[in-house]
Amino acid sequence: MVFTAACSKSNDNNGNNASPSATGSAPASTESAPASESAKPLDKVTFSFFNGVANAPDVNTNETTIGKILEDQTGVNFKIEHLVGDLKAKIGTMIASNDYPDVIDPDAGIDQLLDAGAYIDLTKYFNNDQYPNLNKVYGPYLSQMKAADGKIYIIPFSNVVNQFQPDPNINQGAFWIQRRVLKEAGYPKIKTLDEYTKLIEDFVAKHKDEGLTGLITLTHDWRFFATSNVPMHLDGYPNDGNVEVNMTTFDAKTYAASDSTKRWLQKLNDLNAKGLFDKASFVDNYDQYLAKLSSKKVVGFFDYGWQTGNARNLLTDAARQDPTQDDFVYQPMPLTWDGSKDQLLDPPGFVKNRGIGISVSAKDPDRIMAYWDNLLKEENQILRSWGIKGETYDVDANGRFFRTADMIKKIDEPFNLSFGFRYYAWDWPQWGTNSTLSDGNALAPGFQPEVFQMSLTDADKAILDKYGVKTYADLFAKPDDRVWYPAWGIPKAQGSPEQIWETSKDELTKKYFPKLVLAKPADFDKVWGDYLAEFGKLDTAGYEKWYTEQIKAAIEAAK
Repeated sequence: MVFTAACSKSNDNNGNNASPSATGSAPASTESAPASESAKPLDKVTFSFFNGVANAPDVNTNETTIGKILEDQTGVNFKIEHLVGDLKAKIGTMIASNDYPDVIDPDAGIDQLLDAGAYIDLTKYFNNDQYPNLNKVYGPYLSQMKAADGKIYIIPFSNVVNQFQPDPNINQGAFWIQRRVLKEAGYPKIKTLDEYTKLIEDFVAKHKDEGLTGLITLTHDWRFFATSNVPMHLDGYPNDGNVEVNMTTFDAKTYAASDSTKRWLQKLNDLNAKGLFDKASFVDNYDQYLAKLSSKKVVGFFDYGWQTGNARNLLTDAARQDPTQDDFVYQPMPLTWDGSKDQLLDPPGFVKNRGIGISVSAKDPDRIMAYWDNLLKEENQILRSWGIKGETYDVDANGRFFRTADMIKKIDEPFNLSFGFRYYAWDWPQWGTNSTLSDGNALAPGFQPEVFQMSLTDADKAILDKYGVKTYADLFAKPDDRVWYPAWGIPKAQGSPEQIWETSKDELTKKYFPKLVLAKPADFDKVWGDYLAEFGKLDTAGYEKWYTEQIKAAIEAAK
């Protein structure tokens, strides 16, 4: 399993309202957003929308500021239901009943729905003059959006419009640690996992009466990748999923049974034996995990920024109100086994196997597509990303978008929900997060250098200065170009050998990783041997051969 949609389903609270996308001819204001092009106002309609991630409360979009403006333009409202419980079980129930919401963004469950024939073919809406914005934004990507049968069933979220704008923040993988740990240790420049865990061990030992947890990991459902991906990153690779791609030969090799994975699990086993690892990591659900991260009791963890934003934002909001609370804010650190070049930041990429589609149960697909086409206008991408001029952003004499300190302060988590930034952050046809507007402004407020610097608190600036950088991304190595990236985004047919390998591998890791981490240290090697024996039954050579062929084909296609 790998992480979703290179994802950015989070609000980083550094002036980025969790809505990093937009492009086109930027108007000076969205105070009076454009009305529908139809001569007559359209009857209002509500469509059901299932979001396969539990990242916000359920809502009608017209209950938010952004959604109400879009409803005024189109007459369309969406009733969004977020995931509760197990994703596969939820989707399985839909499939069994053959009764689907109008719109589905199933995240990691997309293959289930495609295999069940749950989505309609969207091909006719592209290269269609009635949907000019869809074609403007997705036209360059149509060949990559086609399924094996040549049809288009899902619309992805990661396509870059105009110039690529790098993220100054960390929305991808990092080893996070409470700032108070670094402060107490004199702000050491740690580069290895051993240095990181030694810091945690020493800090917990000095604060025995605080009931601290040294390290936790996330293993719930499809999010298990937050634990199983770590060896790949420690080896110095970005998140290509189940493989590491050699940058000289471009051969793809799996790592789930590698010495690196053994070393990672042995480190967790050692931490567990010392009482520093949270055993509940293997039974906690996602909400419980986030609650622990925001409790101020967890010293460190590895995860992706987009996946932990809700918890970290609560700590950041508290620190803005009370600077003494900055001790509990998490600082991202780039680590490898030997302290060499990390590759935790994502290179430019296009994710093919995540997105949104219209179900076969949808009442009026044309109306939904018209809403999406309207949403893709540059002025509406500015609305969903920056908001309303004079309220959530402004424009200087040089045409540069910015936010004042007061604007940044008011855009906290409750505001993100009520205004709609949270709901329109991802999960829709959109300009990819790293896009720029037609006038050169960043689509994502948090990616705009002026906004990022303005959003930093004195404590943020102080710790960045301690490490000799201006942004969090400066702590990390620049990503190497990988034209196939991300490899996990290369589609696999349901029932194919590759898909079967991944399902079997996931079952084995979920079975054995808890045993390995929680075993008595003296029993670790025996359990590892049992795991290797089971893993050896998989056709790993065939999986690696298929992936190598796919990657080399992508390289050839890019020439």
